[in-house]
Amino acid sequence: MNGIWAQFGGNLSFVCLAISLWAHFSIQIQRRSFRQEKIAFGIITGCASIGSILLAVEFNPGIYVDLRFSPLALAGMFGGPIAAAFAAALAIAFRFAVGGAAMIDGIVAIVAATGIGLAAHFCVRNRAPRPLDVALLSLALGGVLVISMVALPTLQNAHLLAGVGFPLTTLNCLATVLCGLVLLKTQQWELERSILVTAFSQSPDYLYVKDRNSRFITVNENMTRLFRFRTTAEMIGLSDFNLMSRPLAEELYYLEQRVIDTGMPLIDSAEQIEGRSLLASKVPLRDRQGRVIGLAGVTRDVTERVALERELRESKNLLSHAMAGMSDGIAMYDSKGFLVFCNDQYRDAFPLSRDARVIGAHISDILRRVAETGERPGIPDDVDGWIKAATVSLHSNKDEEVQLHNGDWRSIRTRLAEDGMAMAVVSDITATKQAEMALRLSAEQLKSLAETDGLTGIVNRRAFDEAFARETAGSARKNTPFSLLMVDIDRFKAYNDTYGHPAGDQCLRDVSKCLRQSVSRPADIVARYGGEEFVVFLPDTSAKGAMIVAEQFARRLAKENIAHSGSEFSRVTASIGLACATGAVLRTNPNRLLTEADAALYDAKTQGRNRILAHSPPGERHAMKEVG
Repeated sequence: MNGIWAQFGGNLSFVCLAISLWAHFSIQIQRRSFRQEKIAFGIITGCASIGSILLAVEFNPGIYVDLRFSPLALAGMFGGPIAAAFAAALAIAFRFAVGGAAMIDGIVAIVAATGIGLAAHFCVRNRAPRPLDVALLSLALGGVLVISMVALPTLQNAHLLAGVGFPLTTLNCLATVLCGLVLLKTQQWELERSILVTAFSQSPDYLYVKDRNSRFITVNENMTRLFRFRTTAEMIGLSDFNLMSRPLAEELYYLEQRVIDTGMPLIDSAEQIEGRSLLASKVPLRDRQGRVIGLAGVTRDVTERVALERELRESKNLLSHAMAGMSDGIAMYDSKGFLVFCNDQYRDAFPLSRDARVIGAHISDILRRVAETGERPGIPDDVDGWIKAATVSLHSNKDEEVQLHNGDWRSIRTRLAEDGMAMAVVSDITATKQAEMALRLSAEQLKSLAETDGLTGIVNRRAFDEAFARETAGSARKNTPFSLLMVDIDRFKAYNDTYGHPAGDQCLRDVSKCLRQSVSRPADIVARYGGEEFVVFLPDTSAKGAMIVAEQFARRLAKENIAHSGSEFSRVTASIGLACATGAVLRTNPNRLLTEADAALYDAKTQGRNRILAHSPPGERHAMKEVG
């Protein structure tokens, strides 16, 4: 038995080595398509299974025991159907080629182990796998192996369970746990790397890394667009001397070399490149021994802000005169958050905190006054935290829309000046907001009117047709029954002739009310199909369930007891046609359901009215039921 454990130990080492190699090279493979990555994983795990078979222990002639099942289960769980198919196909083909007395049993066990992995994959497909999932997979695999050794005839006759069942099961489970943890860690690394790469490449700023000679090691897509390259790879190995004029390149090179030599970062250095105003921050990169091996740079395009600052400086005097007569409020805060200028319109825009908005007041004191007076609803309970966050965000370019206590709306546009001051422009957008809400309400009302029958208030024919097409398609996909009731008021023309059209309209409203009260689910729809004809569709409802709804409606209508002297029943009654379909009919010809319901309604009226008659789409007629 000790020899068996030793041989299995070598097998375990091989399987773990194969999975570790995948973990090492998976980042390169990850750059390919999703399908290619899964195929590669399936091939690796399949080869690991084959390698395990090659290192197998021959228990009896033609009966081999090894750790082939662990890679197959992991292929199913971590690679899904594509990887599982490739891994299982390779293992099965090789086991078939090896042959032997237990060939068929071995192939069955391979399929079972792969199936366990696929089952685990579908259990965790909506979330990331966890160590507990790997542990459960190993236990499930152990159970499958034990069952295989007991249930498969060749293995049972060879007494495999008694001979090597314990080491075989234990080491397959151990291999599953060890390799599964390696794959979990690999997935975590791949996710972290993907997040970093995505954040780097899609950042709105210009990001780059340079070596000690100020040559680009990597850049993001914004850098390639700035210098008009097609791909980031074209910039690798270049320096500023390849991209801009020599005097400017020499100046930037000097600054960057000073960062590398001194190890001191360069923060918010102004640069002019390609006609754009940029703000660059560069920090040294160090290896594990603390040596500077390059630098990382973040450059932000501040062209618009610089232009605004220039305009502010050039028109400062003119602006001071204009502010007094403008409709918007203007306020200027210094870099420490103190109010250094504001016009009356700014103070008037915030009536409850107006007295706090004076020259010299700090933004935190103004905000505390806002909180005390309740001028802005929705302030959190942590007032100090809210004030601190709002104070910090004052010195940033941003656009806000805030609502005051009285329902008025203010637009606040904040821009930073070159000297660190923040300028806030406040506009009254109450009328605009009210117009938006009125327009939205009108649109909702128009939509409701377009889909509603004006007389009865239920869904109209147009909306019914759209809902019918949508819901029948859904039932066809889910292969669930879909029932339809077509309802017609008996002798309605005689009712109109006898009692007049106003009474006829009221009759239609009463009938639609009874129909609405007979259905209970949100998905059930009652619609006016035309004239005195109504239709009810019942998704996920069998013919029996639809018959219950029809009978409920008939009882409610009878309870209304609407007098009708022109009817043989002396009261208003209705004939009902019922049809139900599933799967194939709904997929190929959903309108067949309408045809059958209409035919059932026609038969109900010709056979005496005041009854329910059911048709099935293939033509089978259900029992007729009177409702009088």
